[in-house]
Amino acid sequence: MTAELIDAVAGGGWTLAVMFALVLLDAVIVVVPGEIAVSALGSLAVTTGSPPLPAVIAVAAVAAFTGDALCYTIGRRIGLDRWRWMRARRVRAALAWAAGRLDRGTATVVFTARFVPFARLAVNLTAGATRVPAPRYLTVCAIAAGAWAAYQAVVGAAVGALLPEAPLAAVVVSVAVALLLGVGIDLAVGQWARRRTPE
Repeated sequence: MTAELIDAVAGGGWTLAVMFALVLLDAVIVVVPGEIAVSALGSLAVTTGSPPLPAVIAVAAVAAFTGDALCYTIGRRIGLDRWRWMRARRVRAALAWAAGRLDRGTATVVFTARFVPFARLAVNLTAGATRVPAPRYLTVCAIAAGAWAAYQAVVGAAVGALLPEAPLAAVVVSVAVALLLGVGIDLAVGQWARRRTPE
């Protein structure tokens, strides 16, 4: 039964579409498990052969870029204080952080923020609201989205390669590893930002 379920998920034509939707939503609603979906499918790509790993990476990259571009557009059209949640103290602090970082180096902050959910949202909204030129910003977003997608999928694929005979275990372990790496990256970026912020 478990093997049949894994085969149905891995071989289903809808699998990549669901991952696309999760990654796209993750750009706007940061609690949606986009990273987990990419890592899980990366693991299945190795343990079952389906969906193909290059397809997982390509679809995840397009979804991530589309989500980032959507957030940029929301920031550009709506600004940073239209909705009540945007005026919350922590959100205002994140937006102020993003504005300061964008002033110092767009590419660095976009690449860093792509791996940290709340930072990603803040940077994309702020870039749109502060009118960072779209061609330059979206080009950097596209490259960052590709790097992020490859990273997430390869994490899952690496776990899948270690557990080739146990696809379900590989998916579970790859999700756990992706979560731990995400928390680690988040903590490292937070420490780095605190060191660089003047007292």
